[in-house]
Amino acid sequence: MSLPKETERLLADPAPGITAVPHDDNLRYFNVTIQGPDGCAFQGGTFKLELFLPEEYPMSPPKVRFLTKIYHPNIDKLGRICLDILKDKWSPALQIRTVLLSIQALLSAPNPDDPLATDVAKHYKENEKDAIRVSKEWTEKFAK
Repeated sequence: MSLPKETERLLADPAPGITAVPHDDNLRYFNVTIQGPDGCAFQGGTFKLELFLPEEYPMSPPKVRFLTKIYHPNIDKLGRICLDILKDKWSPALQIRTVLLSIQALLSAPNPDDPLATDVAKHYKENEKDAIRVSKEWTEKFAK
């Protein structure tokens, strides 16, 4: 699928709770927002991300990172995301929409066994209830 076609589909048929709008001056660069899914520590938050499509896209995955601070075992302080489809499980059949839905799903299901933020993962493993409390606090503080 060509870039403009995929972008048109994203704008015409956005995934629930997700917006992705290309920059006017660079159609490979998107401003993204993801709503924290209901029933998780990130519920009610609006998280800003940036998504960039490298020249090799769709043969290589988009580069995505959180701009909003978030307390999550799979997202580090720089906003980088540990997600298999952004690395070794990438396939050209996947699209921006799939990537963003996967990131939204990651908010609902943190995976401390495959961490990027090891301190947060440790907290989630040792005291999940308290880690979720901190995740909610950060959501209130940074994503509202």
